[in-house]
Amino acid sequence: MSGASWEKQVPVLLEAGYRVITYDRRGFGKSSQPTTGYNYDTFAEDLHQLIAQLKLRDFTLVGFFDGRRRKWHATSEKYGSKGVSKAVIISSVVPYLLKSGDNPEGLDASVFAGIENAVAADRLRVLHQLLPEFLQHRPPVG
Repeated sequence: MSGASWEKQVPVLLEAGYRVITYDRRGFGKSSQPTTGYNYDTFAEDLHQLIAQLKLRDFTLVGFFDGRRRKWHATSEKYGSKGVSKAVIISSVVPYLLKSGDNPEGLDASVFAGIENAVAADRLRVLHQLLPEFLQHRPPVG
């Protein structure tokens, strides 16, 4: 959610000759801290604006974990995939947490609806509760 989360990977990619661009997702890092517009449509618009502003072409889009698949889907559905040569999702949890015919051990959709409602009601409280738990169980990077 913050470009700083790539701090160990960036030097390695740069040494390998890649140009690397990271950004802070809306509401995280050095980005604005909005009280509205915190949804995948807005994230998709933000990503599209970044790609357009930098005039990126023939690039690989890399993301991890928190539903990047949904954001990329929203981005490509609305804006197309012009310029993107590859898309990589690292350690994605989507859709494996959701209970389905293919994933009977998953969680009911009501669990995710509850999280979305809690975030809508008090995003900062939810982040203060979930982030330490997430970081405690996160495998080492690099």
